[in-house]
Amino acid sequence: MYPLGARVSSNRPFDPNLIQEHTVADMAFVVTTIAVFALVALVAKGVAKL
Repeated sequence: MYPLGARVSSNRPFDPNLIQEHTVADMAFVVTTIAVFALVALVAKGVAKL
C-alpha cells in the first residue's frame, strides 16, 4: 500500500495546547487517585479502631 519507509501524515498542524491538556488531565487523574487512596486508608483506620 505505502512504499517502504513512507510516513503517513495527517495534514493537521502540531498543536502544543493538546499536549498541555493531556498533561493537566494526567495530573488531575494522579491527584484524584491519591485522594481516593488516602480516603480509603482513613476509612480503614477508622474501621480498625471499632
